[in-house]
Amino acid sequence: MRITLVLAALTTAALAEHPLPLKTTFQGTAKFQSISAKAQRENWRALPVGDRVARVALELEGTPYKSFTLEIHDRVESPSVNFQGQDCWTFFEICLGMARMLETKKRSYAPADLLDQIEWTRYRSGTCRGNYLDRLHYLADWYSDNAKRMNIDDITRKFPAQRMSPQCGEMTKLWKHYRYLKMNPELRAGMAQHEARLNRTPVFMIPKSKVSAIEAKLQNGDIIGIARHDQGSFCSHVGIIIVDQAGKRRFMHASTTTRKVTIDNTISVYLHKFKKHAGILVARPLPVRRR
Repeated sequence: MRITLVLAALTTAALAEHPLPLKTTFQGTAKFQSISAKAQRENWRALPVGDRVARVALELEGTPYKSFTLEIHDRVESPSVNFQGQDCWTFFEICLGMARMLETKKRSYAPADLLDQIEWTRYRSGTCRGNYLDRLHYLADWYSDNAKRMNIDDITRKFPAQRMSPQCGEMTKLWKHYRYLKMNPELRAGMAQHEARLNRTPVFMIPKSKVSAIEAKLQNGDIIGIARHDQGSFCSHVGIIIVDQAGKRRFMHASTTTRKVTIDNTISVYLHKFKKHAGILVARPLPVRRR
């Protein structure tokens, strides 16, 4: 085990010296520029961060669903963005990243500006050194790390919440489905350590039977983790809240059912569509803190 971790550390140092090219890490530059230009014309920067998250999300409605968009190389891990196809995780990340990016006033924005924000929220302690294990792979871990760095406020426990049982281990069990873990066996021991740590960490959810009672307190841009009943991970899905013109709190997400980014039913109705859904975790985006 010790030798494996030492080898992984040496590999990390080597990978950090060879970053991936922009053509690999950033897809859909025209869409990015279009949304950025609209945000500047309409002064989205003046909006609360949650409303900015929602504005970006609405611009992404209809984007095709595409899984494994983060698996972009056999060895080198890098911040990446894809506007041409998104899964549930990359959808909310882009919305949050652009909302944060827009808080810094500039004459124009470049892909590097968004990639910087993606690195800050996607990776443990906000830094990617080229290693797959730098990434926050589990949503519960993402909540914890980003809450500590005050990028979000995990408000789950401000509502009637209950602790979830330890159930994290999906990636080490299903390593063949993950390109980096399949191609780099030395990473699996480190992944198992992260899973064991997360299983010792208290994770809370609001049971779905109680969500309708607190739904009106959710806000535009709140990041909603969908807690699951079955083993593997604490959350099986993620999306954001969109407050529609009637004041309903609707769940917007990259859907495997519709195969695109869609605005779904209210979050309480959505939860009852699937038996495996146990409840929700709620993260509220916070204004950017200067690093």
